[in-house]
Amino acid sequence: MNKLKDIQAIAFDLDGTLVDSVPGLALATQNMLAELNLPTISNEQIKNFVGNGIDIMLERVFKAITIEPSKEQFAKAKILFNQHYDKVIDVETRLFPNVKETLKVLYDNHYPLALVTNKPAQFLPALLASLGIKEFFSLVLGGGDVIKLKPHPAPLYQVMAKFGLFSDQLLFVGDSKNDITAAQNANCPTVALSYGYNYGVSIATSNPDFLFDDFKDILTILPQPKADAKK
Repeated sequence: MNKLKDIQAIAFDLDGTLVDSVPGLALATQNMLAELNLPTISNEQIKNFVGNGIDIMLERVFKAITIEPSKEQFAKAKILFNQHYDKVIDVETRLFPNVKETLKVLYDNHYPLALVTNKPAQFLPALLASLGIKEFFSLVLGGGDVIKLKPHPAPLYQVMAKFGLFSDQLLFVGDSKNDITAAQNANCPTVALSYGYNYGVSIATSNPDFLFDDFKDILTILPQPKADAKK
């Protein structure tokens, strides 16, 4: 397998890539719906709604229960969701296998690591700390930290600017079409993970440069230690 010899930094998606966040998102959603006296939906449905940020996830939830909320109702629902999610995020979110160990190897081999997620930034510091991976990231970008969310390439442009990189020097790792499209639009090489959340569609259809079933396989395409920059 060819190694990506020019890679100087790696950026990662969060939900469905590093962590299984569906249990927490589903519990917060169900509690929100119950408090609003609305019908519940299945966790599997919620899994297919993840990846575009909280607003779009909630829009999909309301569509699934065939309710079109007013602006005021939607705003109230979002406040309730955030309140419930804040209570469960640390205990209902789990790292996928081999994530922490692989991040440590990359960190120890001097790869700058960034997190690029559509999840609201307010939830990230405590969550990353509780998972024991906060120390690995020198840059964390959540919803509200960027002018446009994925699949727009703006977050990756921000990572490249922060690290002083060209597009072919930044590898992006994700699990959904939004992730791969954002990286492709930024001309960055891509790794897709098959186990994540992609709305029930195989991530292979997004044509990533590499497709892995196990997070640790990222190590097979990267020099260790990190190669010196050639530009």
